[in-house]
Amino acid sequence: MSPSEVAVSVDDAAGRPRNPDGTFAPGNPGKPPGSRHKATQAVLALLDGEAEALTRKAVERALEGDTTALRLCLERLAPPRKDSPVTFALPAMQSATDAAQAAGAVLAAVAGGDLTPTEGAHVMALIDTYRRTLETTELERRLAALEGGRA
Repeated sequence: MSPSEVAVSVDDAAGRPRNPDGTFAPGNPGKPPGSRHKATQAVLALLDGEAEALTRKAVERALEGDTTALRLCLERLAPPRKDSPVTFALPAMQSATDAAQAAGAVLAAVAGGDLTPTEGAHVMALIDTYRRTLETTELERRLAALEGGRA
């Protein structure tokens, strides 16, 4: 058997395919990939050929002052941003110890209103990830030095 082939057996009382280790086989044997739910198919059938008329009506209602239609139209023209860049002073981090100073800078930015608490939490997560990367790199360097000394 090649690595790309998966052995599948029917072990389940409901007749669902299982791998030799007892886990379910990949995919959904009851529903083909890309198929749509019956309710979705019904809605699409009702709307078939009406997209242009519905769009025109939404624009007309928006121009008449319907705020819901206006919001709908504007969201399609310029969708809300999911993320935005933040700018504030952050000290350079060359060692894991520098992460404490960077964390202090983030806390000061949140306390000063330059960052929202959510933005601060996201930046702190980045700082922590970078700190762990620096620590791992330092540990690898030390381990290589120790192993090199014993050879």
